Amino acid sequence: MLKMKQLSKKEVEIIAKLEFDRKYFFKREDVKDFFTSSQQISDFIYGLRSKERIIKINRRKYYLIPMKAKSGGWSEDPFIIADEICDGKDYVIGGWAAANYWKLTDQIPMQYDVYTIRRQGKTRIMNARFKFRRTTKKRVERAVTQEISGHSFKIMSKTEAKKWMKSRT
Repeated sequence: MLKMKQLSKKEVEIIAKLEFDRKYFFKREDVKDFFTSSQQISDFIYGLRSKERIIKINRRKYYLIPMKAKSGGWSEDPFIIADEICDGKDYVIGGWAAANYWKLTDQIPMQYDVYTIRRQGKTRIMNARFKFRRTTKKRVERAVTQEISGHSFKIMSKTEAKKWMKSRT
C-alpha cells in the first residue's frame, strides 16, 4: 500500500481552500495570497510536486490531486486536460478521440490528437497521451464546443470526424 507523504499545515490549508473553491486546475496567482514572496510560492509548488499532490499541466498551470485520493492516484477526463493545457483556446481535438466521442468507432483512442496553432509535440499527463499537431486557424475555428462534467472543450464536428474516418480506410 502506498503511504501518503506528509503535508504541512500550510499545504493542507491551501489544498483545502482550492478544493473548497473547486479549483483543481490552478495557477500561481491562485495561491499568492498565502505567501509573501514569489520564492515561497515556488517552494510550495516544488514541495507538492515532489509529494505527487500536483501535476504540471503547462508552463503556468497545475492540477491539484484531490485530498480524497489518499494514495495520490487520480484521473481526470482527457478532454478536460486537453482544454486546460491549451487554456481553452486555439485548439481542436481530432483523430480517434473525436471519432470515439461521436460514437463513429468503438476503438478507444491510445492518444488524444490535439490540433493547435500554438504548440506541437507529445506529452503524457495522468495516464493519457497527448499529441499536439500544428494546424491552421481556419481549422481551429470550425471546432464544435461540447461539455463534459460541467467543463467545455473543443472537438471536431461529427461531419468532419466522419470525413476523417473515411480517409483512414
